[in-house]
Amino acid sequence: MAKNSGPVTIKKYANRRLYNTGTSTYVTLDDLAVMVKKGDDFVVLDAKSGDDITHSVLTQIIFEQESKTGNTLLPVSFLRQLISYYGDQLQMVVPSYLEHSMAALTEQQEQMRAQLTKAVGDNPMARNMQLPIQLVEDQVRRNTEMFQKAMQMFSPFPLGHSAKTEDTDKTKGGANDIDDLKAELKALQDKINSIDS
Repeated sequence: MAKNSGPVTIKKYANRRLYNTGTSTYVTLDDLAVMVKKGDDFVVLDAKSGDDITHSVLTQIIFEQESKTGNTLLPVSFLRQLISYYGDQLQMVVPSYLEHSMAALTEQQEQMRAQLTKAVGDNPMARNMQLPIQLVEDQVRRNTEMFQKAMQMFSPFPLGHSAKTEDTDKTKGGANDIDDLKAELKALQDKINSIDS
């Protein structure tokens, strides 16, 4: 299998089948999700028109992943806020902001993994200990604050009552997200503990 330097081309046919030209095989959305997780670069083209439909296919993958039970990453409050930006003055800013936020989150995730590895080493018993919730809480808090600050920069409101009320609502939302994350982490830890028992 010869590998070229550019992205792999995936062709989408009218019957909704996806064809990986790099491996000469038909693939599914799940296969494309695995490619994304592995860091494989690809572009999806409409087989008939040649149009680049990568964006819509990636959105479809997210929709399918979100539909799987217990596999959601996007809270309802986030989805509502994101939808509200369509057609808004901030629409042009949001994609760039989200891209930078995800890059920062990935970098911080690597730092957290390095800290965990340093803390527990290769001890298998230590890996099953209580997850470091404080690290996760700090991470969520930092990301929430970063998002709020960025949105305030582009807020059409002056520093009046409306903006302050909005900020209070956003802060409450951030606290709720942290509580939800704590609950999810505890449920995950309980599952791990029940498997070990």
